[in-house]
Amino acid sequence: MNNLENELKQLIIDSLNLEDVTVKDINSEEALFIEGLGLDSIDALELGMALQKKYGIQLKGQVDNVKEHFFSVKTLANFIKMHV
Repeated sequence: MNNLENELKQLIIDSLNLEDVTVKDINSEEALFIEGLGLDSIDALELGMALQKKYGIQLKGQVDNVKEHFFSVKTLANFIKMHV
């Protein structure tokens, strides 16, 4: 597992206050929303703000592909690598 993925997992846990979840509990390729981790649209907004703050990425121009980028920790890591 790479460091960026672990960093993202911890960011998800911290920014969404997931008290009963650890980095090891999150599968990098598992869906983050609905099935999988079970996040919702409010979580997506909070996570988006945390990503913008930590990595300085802008999501406004990426609206068309945002579901693809936010599908899993792995897709988020790839998105960040392309934009940082």
